[in-house]
Amino acid sequence: MKFEIVTIFPDFFRGPLDYGIVRRAREAGFIEILIHDLRAFTTDRHKTVDDRPFGGGEGMVLKPEPLFACVESLGLSSREERVAGTTKETVVLLSPQGRMFTQSVAEEMAQLERIVLICGRYEGVDERVAEGLADQEISIGDYVLSGGELGAAVMMDTITRLVPGALGNEASARQESFSAVQKIGVDGPDSTCGSGGLLDYPHYTRPAEFRGMAVPEVLVGGNHEQIRKWRRGKALEKTLHNRPDLLERQPLSKEDRKLLAEIGKKDIGRE
Repeated sequence: MKFEIVTIFPDFFRGPLDYGIVRRAREAGFIEILIHDLRAFTTDRHKTVDDRPFGGGEGMVLKPEPLFACVESLGLSSREERVAGTTKETVVLLSPQGRMFTQSVAEEMAQLERIVLICGRYEGVDERVAEGLADQEISIGDYVLSGGELGAAVMMDTITRLVPGALGNEASARQESFSAVQKIGVDGPDSTCGSGGLLDYPHYTRPAEFRGMAVPEVLVGGNHEQIRKWRRGKALEKTLHNRPDLLERQPLSKEDRKLLAEIGKKDIGRE
């Protein structure tokens, strides 16, 4: 997997890419990351990358010329091929106007071989970049950042975790919150640890009691089926209370619906 970042602040990535899984994945050769300084693709002596927008308004907008020059220098397949999905490459414009970056989008992008991330800045990017250069616009959340660099770092970390070999234990990525639904049987997910697209269940470690708070008895009892059911119930409960929208996206088993009904009764009893 190759990531290529187009930015006016190449030094920004010295920190985020030098720690944790991203660093280990780079050193092991599972991913490659190239940083392209947008100012290197300007033609004036001031290395101008932005200008005032037509029609007036506050702030500056990134110009199209250096962005097109940079991305077109990378030797990518044509935009038509990329958009049609006949090549394993994509050019992404980080933008508040883009589709939301979710775990499912990350899983989709992890199947690619090359991802170019254009980091927007200032008040925006010339619309012709979205129309004629980028294949898609992506936002990491409903808020406005100073630029796309943080978003690019978030995307690379999330996608890298899904690259085969990057985590060491492939099951880890499948067991986390928001992971795509695994095999759902009559009695729920077939994995003891799988979140199945829900929020994660609670985790506990030693000591078994800390400041009067004890580890749930079921987790130390050794009954794996009871542990699986408890974890699934807790994942459903946390999702229902914190992110009920996620339940609407998941196929729920008979066991899930029964557990949700029990959670509902418990909530009523607390009122």
